[in-house]
Amino acid sequence: MTSTPALHSANEAEIGEHTAKATALTEGLTEASRTIWTGGKIDTGIWECSPGAFAAERNGYDEVCTILSGRVTLQVEGEPDVSFGPGDIFVTPSGWKGTWVVHEQLRKHYTIISE
Repeated sequence: MTSTPALHSANEAEIGEHTAKATALTEGLTEASRTIWTGGKIDTGIWECSPGAFAAERNGYDEVCTILSGRVTLQVEGEPDVSFGPGDIFVTPSGWKGTWVVHEQLRKHYTIISE
């Protein structure tokens, strides 16, 4: 028998202690995450980040994001900035490179699909 991995009230659930973000462009930026399920080429969970900016790259995987709370603007060189808030869904495909500017405490549900 296989269980059904789940996380109720994901926008409020405990996800663990915040630690310094390695790619932070803003001093004191922190993040925390909680894996809900991993299997095959898929990893899904909840991630949270404090306000500030950080650099990000997607190499060898695609990421589907659903914003649960907070606001963020994604900046990609040569493209217009795009802002997201609660209920918004976006994808950062493999090869994506840019800056996340977190305007207020951000929580997202993520699904990573490895190549």
